[in-house]
Amino acid sequence: MPFSLAGQSALITGAGSGLGRAAALALAEAGATIVVTELPDRLEAAAETVALVEAAGGQATALPLEVLDLTSIETCVRDAAAVAGRLDLLVNNAGTAIRKRVFDVTEEDWDRVLDVNLKGAFFVAQAVGRVMRDQTPRGGAIVNVASIMGLAGYWDRAAYCASKAGMINVTRVMAIEWAEHGIRVNAVCPTFVDTPLTRPIFAANPAFAADVMDRTPMRRLATPEEVAAATLYLLSPAAGMTTGHALPVDGGWTAW
Repeated sequence: MPFSLAGQSALITGAGSGLGRAAALALAEAGATIVVTELPDRLEAAAETVALVEAAGGQATALPLEVLDLTSIETCVRDAAAVAGRLDLLVNNAGTAIRKRVFDVTEEDWDRVLDVNLKGAFFVAQAVGRVMRDQTPRGGAIVNVASIMGLAGYWDRAAYCASKAGMINVTRVMAIEWAEHGIRVNAVCPTFVDTPLTRPIFAANPAFAADVMDRTPMRRLATPEEVAAATLYLLSPAAGMTTGHALPVDGGWTAW
């Protein structure tokens, strides 16, 4: 089966809710053993994801991870590899956003968003890539969760757009350098996603909601499951010749 992940182990960052949780469920359904990570003070959310995976018949473990701390990254990846036996798959999902106009962005805002979304994601991928390179048999597949905001600009998100554009180009560099190690690296680029977190934002900002719909030919938001399906494809044998690619899941946003 081209989408089967049977016998493989996946590390998913920021998997206590939203896109990370949906990815955990999709990959587990495809047969992967899942290592769920969350911030140390959000391990309860990670445990909920583990419970959902197990209720669906899958296997999962929760580990703490602070992507702003290189020691935490090293410890988490080492422990994940020990728990799972090897690391075949990475969904690099942890991220943050601070919505401000360009004139209002502070150095602290900029550093926070770039440090989590780009620096943190880079060093998670580096640590996991080293495991994939050195294990036997070697190799694996990585999906960096970027955004359509890495492909196009949008109001109030200068730092976020910069971080996701950087993630897309880092994805290309990793794909070029790591192909010789049997490691594929791609990015998935979602539009705005319908989640319990975003629904109140859209409800409270009808002008914003209308603008998003106007920019989306399909006239709706993505679902977490649709983003997870694209992630599953990029990680699966079906995408065996796909690397260095940024795949929009955007209802046509970037086709304008």
